[in-house]
Amino acid sequence: MTCQEFVELVTKYLEGALDPAERVRFAAHIDHCDGCSEYLVQFRGTIAVVGHLPPESIDPAAEAKLLEVFRDWKRTAPAS
Repeated sequence: MTCQEFVELVTKYLEGALDPAERVRFAAHIDHCDGCSEYLVQFRGTIAVVGHLPPESIDPAAEAKLLEVFRDWKRTAPAS
């Protein structure tokens, strides 16, 4: 599993929605990648601090900007 695949699956992992094979690959990646392990810790921390925001509470302009940034990041993120 690449780091990019890992990042794309974090939400499904935290929701318990990974199929068994993906979960094994995800866990194996965490065991060998300090950067992704830290990313998961930070992601969990963000969820703990922010909690749940309903989609309608997000300003449409802010949502559009975030989506743009993530699309650009996904296109330019190096695979590892």
